[in-house]
Amino acid sequence: MAKTKSKRRPSFDVEKYLKTAGIAGKIVNYHKDQIIFSQGDQSRSVMYVQQGEVKLTIASSRGKEAVIALLYPGDFLGEGCIAGQPLRVATATAVEPTTVLIIGKQEMIRVIHEERQFSDRFVSHMLKRNIRVEEDLADQLFNSSEKRLARPLLLIARYGKAEQPEKNRCQDISGNVGGNDCTTRSRVSFFMNKFRTLGYIKYNGGLQIKQLATACCTS
Repeated sequence: MAKTKSKRRPSFDVEKYLKTAGIAGKIVNYHKDQIIFSQGDQSRSVMYVQQGEVKLTIASSRGKEAVIALLYPGDFLGEGCIAGQPLRVATATAVEPTTVLIIGKQEMIRVIHEERQFSDRFVSHMLKRNIRVEEDLADQLFNSSEKRLARPLLLIARYGKAEQPEKNRCQDISGNVGGNDCTTRSRVSFFMNKFRTLGYIKYNGGLQIKQLATACCTS
């Protein structure tokens, strides 16, 4: 009696999955300054940044707002929904024209459980995010205003990860500095001007970060 051959499951291509819509979800384009989701919205999906840049902000009951993260291609956002968060805890805004893949909650849970490559990719993202949060907390507790400003500048420039400098807006940077001494936007401007005088940054249609690491992170 001839044996029937079992159908072999096609291999999972994580990059293709994250770059196309298909069963995963839908691809949505956002223009600069468009809100992707707001703090307090229903949390029903996870998003993957394909192109552009996304800013995450939180607002207090008194209306005070703070930038908590800047996300780039390859980053996920809105992942709280798979951990039981019913509402968005932050507002996500496109900093520039941005494309995201929206993955429904149940589909996200399925692919994490069934596809090891995807699960490894997502776990790596979450570990990096956790490390970033811990570093930010230590930065706020122990470093001076000048060093706290240097940190987001280096993160924006993606120091050690990209050859070309990134551009950003001073108001986003000031939202990342904060601290126990209540750093104001004018104080941030003072340090920005200092860095420009020293030649570490320049303005040319936007902010360009140059050689800040040796100046601020090794002192």
